[in-house]
Amino acid sequence: MKFSETKQGRVFVIRLEDGDILHEEIEKFARDKSIKAASLIVVGGADAGSKLIVGPEVDRETPITPMEHLLERAHEVSGAGTIFPDDEGHPILHMHIACGRKTSTVTGCVREGVKVWNVMEVILYELLDSTALRVLDKKTGFKLLAP
Repeated sequence: MKFSETKQGRVFVIRLEDGDILHEEIEKFARDKSIKAASLIVVGGADAGSKLIVGPEVDRETPITPMEHLLERAHEVSGAGTIFPDDEGHPILHMHIACGRKTSTVTGCVREGVKVWNVMEVILYELLDSTALRVLDKKTGFKLLAP
């Protein structure tokens, strides 16, 4: 386990609107408000055509081949995530959401483009005095959190 300690800063209540792309809007908001690190929760709707990353094709194979899942209809959404800067100082959102419709649910990462269906509500908790960064890990190809 690796860790660092931070303090809570500002708290933002955000409403994303129909057609917004979740990760693009949140990363832009973080840049505009000079937010370096944060934790987030989200509820709302994801539109048809939204893409989720739903795991690696093979569990422990390298290079890692991500699997995409395309939502064919609107889904209810609940999720959580974090923002930390990459090695160039850009805020990067890492968020997983559960998307449900009727009796089925799919869970995945939002990095390929989740489009808002009517509305998404986000509560963003800024983290102050954080030294954590997302650093490229050559083995996985992921920008992993280095607290």
